[in-house]
Amino acid sequence: MADIIDTENEPEAALFRACAVLAEGLPVAIPTETVYGLAADATNPDAISRIYEMKGRPRFNPLICHVSDFEMADRHVDFDPLSRWLAEAFWPGPLTLILPLKTDSAVHALASAGLDTLGIRMPDGFSRGVIAMFGKPLAAPSANTSGKISPTTAGHVAADLGDRLELILDAGPAGIGLESTIIKVEDGEIRLLRPGGLDVKAIEDLTGKKVTRPETAGAIIEAPGMLASHYAPSAGVRLNAKDVRPGEALIRFGGGVLPGEAEATLVLDLSPIGDLREAAANLFAFMKQADASGAATIAFGPIPMEGLGEAINDRIERAAAPRG
Repeated sequence: MADIIDTENEPEAALFRACAVLAEGLPVAIPTETVYGLAADATNPDAISRIYEMKGRPRFNPLICHVSDFEMADRHVDFDPLSRWLAEAFWPGPLTLILPLKTDSAVHALASAGLDTLGIRMPDGFSRGVIAMFGKPLAAPSANTSGKISPTTAGHVAADLGDRLELILDAGPAGIGLESTIIKVEDGEIRLLRPGGLDVKAIEDLTGKKVTRPETAGAIIEAPGMLASHYAPSAGVRLNAKDVRPGEALIRFGGGVLPGEAEATLVLDLSPIGDLREAAANLFAFMKQADASGAATIAFGPIPMEGLGEAINDRIERAAAPRG
C-alpha cells in the first residue's frame, strides 16, 4: 500500500521522497489545484508506460506535461505570441496549452501519444515545487483508473490506486476540483479542446477574441479528456433531471428541491447557494459518494451552462456517454 505524506506537516520529506521515487522511474500521486495527478518523468519511456499501465489508459490518449517555470517550458515547446500571452496571464493555473513540440525536446513520444504537439501547463501549489526540484517535466494525468471519476483528495487516490502506488503526497482537497481548461491556438484563432477550471470568458476578456468550441466531442483526440465516455461512475447517469425516481441518487445544484427526493437513496447539492466554483470543487467527490451509495442511477439536476458550468456539464455528459 502507498505511503502517504502530508505536505503541510512534512514538506521537505515530501519533496525529497517524491524526487527519489520519480528518479526510479515510478509514478507518484501529486496534489495540484485542479485534481490529484499521477506523475512520472516525462522523458523516461518506462515511467510513462507505468502511468498507462497503472491507469489502464489507451495509448492514443496523450498526457499533459507539467513544468515548473517558463524556462523549462521553452526547452520543450514553441510558443506563438498569443499562446505566450495566455500562459503569462494564467500560469501557474488551470490552463493547458497545446503547442508544437521542439525537435530536440527530451519529452518522450509516449507522453504525446506520437503527436507533434504537446499539452503543457504550469500547476499551482506544492506540485510545482516537486517539478522544480526534480528538474524535468512530469507527465501527469489524473490519478485514477482510466475513464473513472477524477480524484480530488489523497483518500480518493488511495482507494483507487493505493495498492499499485509507492507514494501519495497529501495536500488536502483540491482547490478547483476540475481538470485544466485545454486551449489550442491555430492561425490566430483560439480553440477550446476541453473546458475546465479556467473560465473561457476570462480568456475572451483578456484577448478580445471569441473562443471556438469543438463540433463533436471525442472525434479527433488532440488532447486529454476528449474521449466521449470519460469520468464514468459504475452507476448509470441521467442528465438534467426534473424529478427523482425511486432508488436513484440525486446530485443537484442551487438548493432547489426536486419532486421525488424523498424516494432518493441519497441527495447531494453541489452548491446550495448556486456558486459554480463551489460546485466544481465538489463535483468529483459527490460523484464518488453517489456511486458508493449503491444506487443504480445517479440523477443530475440542471446546472447552468455559464462560466464554470460549461466544464461541469462537459464532465457530466461524458460520464453519461455510452461506454464501449
